[in-house]
Amino acid sequence: MAKKVPRRVPGGFVPGGRPGGGMPSLEALARRAAEMQQQIEAQRAALAERTFTGTAGGGAVTAVVRGSGELESVRFDPAVLDPADPEMAGDLVVAAVNQAWRQIQDEASASVGLGAGGAGPAGLALGDLRGMLG
Repeated sequence: MAKKVPRRVPGGFVPGGRPGGGMPSLEALARRAAEMQQQIEAQRAALAERTFTGTAGGGAVTAVVRGSGELESVRFDPAVLDPADPEMAGDLVVAAVNQAWRQIQDEASASVGLGAGGAGPAGLALGDLRGMLG
């Protein structure tokens, strides 16, 4: 006699009750959501403590940004500070800070299991995560 394989419904649940499968209770779902929220908050706090470094102009400008988003420092190679072209220094600062920000976003995505496509658990998108990360 062949073993009957339970049919799965959308969401991956097996119909027919908890022990043999089926939809979890609302309490179980709420508990799991609370656990996930706690994990996200812990990851957010850990990320905020780290620093990320971005560079531009072949290392002529270095920006250090905290995981919380605060700009910690900007360092210039003196050769970059050309009084005849002040916009160049500004452009390099923007590029270095943006590079550090991309590192923060990549780390935030990786910490909650988001892939390159930006979709994570239960269809959570990176745009949704940004709201959670502050």
